[in-house]
Amino acid sequence: MAKNEHKVRLLGAWASPFVYRVGLALKLKGIEYEYMEEDLKNKSPLLLESNPIHKKVPVLIHGNNPVSEWVVILEYIEETWPENHLMPQDPYDRATTRFWSKFIDDKFIPTLGMVLKTQGEEQEKAMKEAEEALKTLKRGGLKGKFFGGEAISIVDISASCLSIWFEVLGEAIGTKFIDSEKFPLISSWIEEFTSIDLVKESFPPRDKLRAYHKSLL
Repeated sequence: MAKNEHKVRLLGAWASPFVYRVGLALKLKGIEYEYMEEDLKNKSPLLLESNPIHKKVPVLIHGNNPVSEWVVILEYIEETWPENHLMPQDPYDRATTRFWSKFIDDKFIPTLGMVLKTQGEEQEKAMKEAEEALKTLKRGGLKGKFFGGEAISIVDISASCLSIWFEVLGEAIGTKFIDSEKFPLISSWIEEFTSIDLVKESFPPRDKLRAYHKSLL
């Protein structure tokens, strides 16, 4: 059996934006896979065996080979199934793609956590930091209809957290993270990105995600 014909499994948790990214990449590539929901309070032996260092999701299991950490997984997917590229072929463009993907994780994912964990001034500070990061992303990262130009790239997949996750978190705390008047380009990207059927259908249920965030608050 050829390497890319081995069974593909994805260990995940439904509310995780990291798991969503991997699932979306697999779907955009047209790769059939089995999704296995994990109870993170009672982790399965398969998860502990597949990711013994971090014991976290997502984990991609291709055949008998586990791959963990979403960035590593997406690069593995890109190299194993080169059809429908999610990364540019030019080395400099690939480096730029990696930079903006890391920027999104470094600047926005911690904000989600801080808003959930804090209140008052600390929460407001986290939201202001997110606004400054949005300004930077708007200036340097958005190149066209998508972050990858005219086609979805790994940066768009990384930025999926700015769509439903930020929107639902804003609803949970009674605010709006991304104002269309302040950030028209980012808002247009969200509208374009979330209008794609495959993207939209892959999102977790909005009401369920809102209730989940409220429970964390």
